[in-house]
Amino acid sequence: MPRIPLTWLAEHVTVPAGLTAEQLAADLVRVGLEEEAIHAAAVTGPLVVGEVVERTPEPQKNGKTINWCRVDVGAEHNEPGGAPRGIVCGAHNFDVGDRVVVALPGAVLPGPFPIASRKTYGHVSDGMICSARELGLGEDHAGIIVLATLGIDAPVGTDARELLGLGEEVLEINVTPDRGYCFSMRGVAREYAHSTGATFTDPALPLPPAAPGGGFAVEIDDRAPIHGVPGVDRFVAQVVRGVRATDPSPTWMQRRLQQAGMRAINLAVDVTNYVMLDLGQPLHAYDLAKVAEPIVVRRARVGETLRTLDDQVRTLDPQDLLVTDSPGERGGRIIGLAGVMGGGDSEVGETTTDLLVEAAHWDPITVARTARRHKLPSEAAKRYERGVDPQLAHVAVARVVALLVEHGGGTPDEAVTDLDRTTAPATIELPADLPARLVGVPYTADEVRETLTQIGCEVSGDGDVLHVLPPTWRPDLTVGVELVEEVARLRGYDAIPSILPAAPAGRGLTEAQRRRRAVARALADSGLVEVLSYPFVGVDQLDALALPADDERRRAVRLLNPLAETQPLMRTSLLVTLLDTARRNVSRGEQDLAVFEVGLVTLPVAGAAAAPQLPGGVRPSDEDLAAVVASVPPQPRHVAGVFTGLREGAGWWGAGRRADHTDAIAAAELVAGVVGVPVTLVADADHAPWHPGRCARLETTDGVVVGWAGELHPNVVAAHGLPARAAAFEVDLDALLAAAPTEPLQATEVSTFPVAKEDVALVVDAAVPAQDVLDAVRTGAGASEAGDVLEDVRLFDVYTGEQLGDGLRSLAFSLRLRAADRTLTAAETAGVRDSVVAEAARRFGATLRA
Repeated sequence: MPRIPLTWLAEHVTVPAGLTAEQLAADLVRVGLEEEAIHAAAVTGPLVVGEVVERTPEPQKNGKTINWCRVDVGAEHNEPGGAPRGIVCGAHNFDVGDRVVVALPGAVLPGPFPIASRKTYGHVSDGMICSARELGLGEDHAGIIVLATLGIDAPVGTDARELLGLGEEVLEINVTPDRGYCFSMRGVAREYAHSTGATFTDPALPLPPAAPGGGFAVEIDDRAPIHGVPGVDRFVAQVVRGVRATDPSPTWMQRRLQQAGMRAINLAVDVTNYVMLDLGQPLHAYDLAKVAEPIVVRRARVGETLRTLDDQVRTLDPQDLLVTDSPGERGGRIIGLAGVMGGGDSEVGETTTDLLVEAAHWDPITVARTARRHKLPSEAAKRYERGVDPQLAHVAVARVVALLVEHGGGTPDEAVTDLDRTTAPATIELPADLPARLVGVPYTADEVRETLTQIGCEVSGDGDVLHVLPPTWRPDLTVGVELVEEVARLRGYDAIPSILPAAPAGRGLTEAQRRRRAVARALADSGLVEVLSYPFVGVDQLDALALPADDERRRAVRLLNPLAETQPLMRTSLLVTLLDTARRNVSRGEQDLAVFEVGLVTLPVAGAAAAPQLPGGVRPSDEDLAAVVASVPPQPRHVAGVFTGLREGAGWWGAGRRADHTDAIAAAELVAGVVGVPVTLVADADHAPWHPGRCARLETTDGVVVGWAGELHPNVVAAHGLPARAAAFEVDLDALLAAAPTEPLQATEVSTFPVAKEDVALVVDAAVPAQDVLDAVRTGAGASEAGDVLEDVRLFDVYTGEQLGDGLRSLAFSLRLRAADRTLTAAETAGVRDSVVAEAARRFGATLRA
């Protein structure tokens, strides 16, 4: 995001005295440039110009020699009585009479590094004489700053923060992709003028055309343009000879680069970066001795490589546009990746004296694809892919050459290469009443014409239709609605009334939406906390679930451009990301967890056809759209939960209860119950990531599997660093909704007669699932002579012991019985109990526990 130093902005637009970064942010947001951050001054507190009046070298026992100095920092800052301050300094590049920069106690330097009076080397040092590095002005820390060497003559006591630009706030703004011209001081200054009416002075006023002929030879050989658009339509170059290219750039320039977030390197590099930040035109300076004439712009060939300025060797793609030189049998040496980054073989070095300065107008799509292909989000690419003014190249080269000559000496060649194949923007026909109709504000034709002229458009036509020629720096203005957006933006978004449309009657949530929300509320009411995780996963996360190699959940959609290289897959199970969420919470000390998530999973179909590549600019055919829809993998909505640690905390009532598989099964049954679908629990011996023998499969009455619940496998628990015996469930919510009854739920009349209770303890083989016994209890109760009087049944105890014998267990059920028309007699409730025992005995050989 671009950073805006206020003094730099003031060179292009009139700003009021005392303008703050906060006020600037408020002014810019009115025209759509949002504040990203405000960066405080690099130095706070007293930083002043001082003059060395005494310097006494003092050798130390460690072999080091320090200087005990007396420094006059002005009447306001000297010691009481006017005596100069005493300061210890380890540098030796100054002498008595030199004026230096002094940080007084209370100052805070970049780091942050607070300054205070302290005893050192046998003296009390009452401040610090500063080097460029200590002030954040450069990398030089070997010697302190002597102002005379910088051409600065300031009185003693002068505020050095203002003198060196160190007390200035910097505003960082957020720029939308369609307004690339705001990646420059020129663009932001123009927008500030639109917002406040301040006078804007364009620093890129057109130069006289370059003299025809001569200049460094350049050839364009783009025989395979992407989407029919040439990769470059303007290329400007000029030679400067005898330049001190590797000298440091001026202090003011280094400071501005640092304020803008860039590192100062040397004069040649800093000047090109400075002009880019100022005008918005990226440039490149080649070592002329390393470049052979002519330069040829062409596409890459298969197998070609390039070592870029970041010292990485990159394998090129045939769609990459290159800058090459000296074409021969092999097509020329590659000296740059067009619009993205220069090559390492032609960069400026210690011996460089002659430079070839280049600026071009590259195709945005070509640059964007190359930058993403090679993962090179350079400052140049950032600007080119958003659109650069094609008229800037000549102006920017002239600015760079002038700065190089001013600060590095040298002589520019008179001839300038300017290969110009640009075309003027197309005129847009705009109905004069279109902005009013679309925005809802009664803009007049004169207001529309005035606004469009203000942003640089040439507007003609006095009738109902305006003919608008956009400026070259606004490549985003191509159709009428984009002009309407500009009218609304500059006339003020606050002038647009907020009118909410009336909601039509009879609309609302669908039945599926209501049930999904009911599921989330029910889980939250039962004590679970809802979370939301990203749906991107990696192979290592699937491995942590202990999924078999042939498990269908390992067949996942792979993203071409993932947010993280370690997570390139779309999740096929909610537990993959939910367990990662649980792991993160447990690692931060939250051991007792009950969390759930409702979200989509992506389940690609084996052998499914890939989505067709559709042409741009035309509506796809119905067949193409159908093929696109068919290629989209199913994305059902699941609900999953994880339980760790204690489900019920300990207290005065006794010890707490650890969460186990029954909690996960109960939560899964709760989901099915809220949706209104009866499910059956079936023991599942082997289904990762659950523990064999402690996992239940949920099936509908039609035999459709809708989920699993139970205790997680110990290996899965260990892989995620969770407490032992953690449990989880995952249910296909869409499958449940598909099986849900479509008829409205009919409420049953509440009986006014009292409830009767019966407890039945059945001894069965230990291998018989409790769910099967529960089904037998329900069937037996309904078959009694008393009729269907079973209101509720609950398993409340499981017992094994020597009294029962090996291989047996007792399952105790609590029955609530109630009739709708009478009070049940003792004989009737006993008959229900006997019917239950008889049915369990018939199915499993169960006996009534004594």
